Amino acid sequence: MRSSSSRWIISMLLLLADWYIFGALRFICSNIPESLRATVYLIYWLLTALSISALVLFPYIQSLSTLKKFRNDLFTMLTGLQLSKIAALAVFFIDDFRRLLIWLARALQNGGTAGIEVNRSVLLTSMGFCIGGGLFLALLWGYTNKYRYRVRHIKLKFASLPSGFRGMKFIQISDIHSGSLQNKKSVNKGIDLILKEKPEMVLFTGDLVNDRAVEMDEYMDVFSRIKAPLGVYSILGNHDYGDYYWGTYPQGQAAIDKKENLHRLKQIHKELGWRLLMNEHVAIKRNGDEIALLGIENWGAKAGFPKYGQMNKAYPGSEKYPFKILMSHDPSHWKAEVKVQYPDINLTLSGHTHGMQFGIELGGIKWSPVQWVYKEWAGLYGSGDHKLYVNRGFGFLGYPGRVGILPEITVFEFV
Repeated sequence: MRSSSSRWIISMLLLLADWYIFGALRFICSNIPESLRATVYLIYWLLTALSISALVLFPYIQSLSTLKKFRNDLFTMLTGLQLSKIAALAVFFIDDFRRLLIWLARALQNGGTAGIEVNRSVLLTSMGFCIGGGLFLALLWGYTNKYRYRVRHIKLKFASLPSGFRGMKFIQISDIHSGSLQNKKSVNKGIDLILKEKPEMVLFTGDLVNDRAVEMDEYMDVFSRIKAPLGVYSILGNHDYGDYYWGTYPQGQAAIDKKENLHRLKQIHKELGWRLLMNEHVAIKRNGDEIALLGIENWGAKAGFPKYGQMNKAYPGSEKYPFKILMSHDPSHWKAEVKVQYPDINLTLSGHTHGMQFGIELGGIKWSPVQWVYKEWAGLYGSGDHKLYVNRGFGFLGYPGRVGILPEITVFEFV
């Protein structure tokens, strides 16, 4: 009941916002032919009706499991539409604040408000629609990029790395989110890119599913193709526990279902041929030398993210190895605990942020709104023998697309 009421309240707020935007639309269209103006108004209100109807009917649309692509397409369009309206609203509010200040100044000057009228700014109104429309087009374009995998080659140099590991090539992938995937052919092309690199080891840093283990049923044959001579190792991410589906502390049957789901997900890792590390470490051997690979459960420093990871279980026994790699899903773990309490861990590999699936990476420019939440959000951080790498993610969540931040396959080489 509460969820239904919330949707109706949000719908009413959106309708008010649409009416406000319509005022700006009427102003900007005032000088175009009447027939064209009527067409523009009709399209605007049809899109508004579709958007609000989809929100009200969201639970029914979400239940249409056989129409996954339709749901994703609809979500993309509506998300783009609402975000573009918010961007336009911000500019319109600035214009109206300007109008208010001018109106007050004239009222004080004239000693009254009679006859005072302050028109909208053609420049600011046009700018609002351009910004909103540009964002909408960018999000639609991003929808076509969600399987446009980018292979990034990163050379890593560590003074403490044993000589037997020089020249070793290994791959990191992260955040598959199989529940969001809808095109096996495109995903298989991503796996082809991984295999083409001939890695000696593959490391997966969490979030295999959105919530439920059943999401992997359709993709078992795809991801089981990933093989490597030194093994494929994996950890769990915050989405793998089912907390967002069953809640953090469910009761009764829900608690049983959640526990069984996690058990099944662990089995899936094994069936894929992946070695799931649960707060533990293993030795990796190459050319007569050994290093330690540690893998912990999800540990997030930010409020609302679980701390299932236990370094006090994974670390003991790894002290004897001259070089250590840690797989930890959430990059906030690096500064909050790893650097402080375990400074001899040389390389930490994380994912989680997806680069927000929205940003700019062009030349020397690297920006995404997610950097306001995570200081380490994509790429290589640290120096010397203490580094962190944050993978931008293989899949996607929520918005089914990527604008500027492409899905990533990271190829590391020790030099």
